[in-house]
Amino acid sequence: MDIKNFIDGKYVAPVNGRYIDNYAPATGNVSGKIPDSDVDDVALAVKAAKEAFPVWASMHPEKRHDILRNISEGILQNLDRLAEAESSDSGKTLETARTIDIPRAALNFKFFATALMHFASESHHQPNVLSYTLRQPVGVVGCISPWNLPLYLFSWKIAPALAAGNCVIGKPSEVTPLTAYLLGEICEKAGLPAGVLNIVHGLGPSVGAAIVSNPEIKAISFTGSTRAGAEIARVAAPMFKKLSLELGGKNPNIIFADCDYDKMLETTVRSSFNNQGQICLCGSRVYVEKSLYPKFRDDFVALVKQIKVGNPTDQTSRLGAVVSKAHFEKVLSCIELAKEEGGKVLCGGTAIQMPGELAGGWYIAPTVIEGLSAQCRTNQEEIFGPVVTIQPFDNEQDALENANSTPYGLSATLWTNDLKRVQRMSEKLQAGIVWVNTWMLRDLRTPFGGVKNSGVGREGGWEAMRFFTEPKNVTIEL
Repeated sequence: MDIKNFIDGKYVAPVNGRYIDNYAPATGNVSGKIPDSDVDDVALAVKAAKEAFPVWASMHPEKRHDILRNISEGILQNLDRLAEAESSDSGKTLETARTIDIPRAALNFKFFATALMHFASESHHQPNVLSYTLRQPVGVVGCISPWNLPLYLFSWKIAPALAAGNCVIGKPSEVTPLTAYLLGEICEKAGLPAGVLNIVHGLGPSVGAAIVSNPEIKAISFTGSTRAGAEIARVAAPMFKKLSLELGGKNPNIIFADCDYDKMLETTVRSSFNNQGQICLCGSRVYVEKSLYPKFRDDFVALVKQIKVGNPTDQTSRLGAVVSKAHFEKVLSCIELAKEEGGKVLCGGTAIQMPGELAGGWYIAPTVIEGLSAQCRTNQEEIFGPVVTIQPFDNEQDALENANSTPYGLSATLWTNDLKRVQRMSEKLQAGIVWVNTWMLRDLRTPFGGVKNSGVGREGGWEAMRFFTEPKNVTIEL
């Protein structure tokens, strides 16, 4: 499929006429072309957004609500089409796209359509004085999303931005552009006015950089690598743009001997390898209380060996392909580094050669490694693939020191039935999200984000609505 930009309510070719290849991870073959857009395309999108902003920002909240609900329902009506595109584009299994990614994208629009109807400001009274706060849309905002959960995270940004009354310049990942491309058509049919949402495809150093540096774009919401986030902050901070940066993770999974063992084991397999380990919330460092460690190691490795890696369209496949050749090579190099650092590969550790038309695809066996120190590069740097390390710990303090030893702080998972321990450790874990006896259980009303090198700002619920609005105090002496 050859795709185009979506600007001012129309699909348009890039100004420069250049395109780049889009690859299908399952086969390694070119599946189509995407625009190699640049600053000129971003300028056209910003012009359209500025012209659309006054009407959209002043539209009655009920009308905005109805349009966003129409988009949500349009996504569900195109569930199969979008799921097939997402699976083909990203290498994830069709079942994952159909049951998780696309339904969640629809829910994002539904949730924020409802949120805008309940978003309230504050008033403060004192004798003869009334002070109240207006919450006004920022204006034109930039939303830059990653490749691992393409429509899921694209909608997670643009839905609250639109709900708050902003116009959006969206840049999906150039690696997984298809569902964002299809979203333009759904938005048009839902009644979204031209120019309110503009989708510009292309590379980060051209399109992403143009969005970040454009003075007419007043806020940037970005999900991606810590390295890219630092560059965005370097450019945007002197321009006093609002910034929300959801960056990398190296998440600990801490397992005490008093856990619900069967539930923990099943969930740990899932939290380690879902979406080929390409989720920022995956638990890539597994710490197990020493008394439980031998049993856990044997049972965990046995289950991981049973995971079927295969054709993403095969319903029996648990894992598909990783997203690109470059990422495939990076993950394999990380496994080699782990070996050099003294790690023992308990299972996996290699590429998988698939038969027939899948022979050129990018498949990696789910990999478990033990015997590494907390400070080695493998346990400090984000791999973002089907690779986990496991190691025992002696006591609660030892577990906390290991968990907090990296520069990241996105999420942590804790398995124990000791309530006092839960409270102690939840306070001390350096993470924006702590899951206890579960993983990936998300309430969209709660703040989402990390600490340290995992980013700044929060998404979700009122946090997102506040980010995409500016507070203005009005004080009246009566």
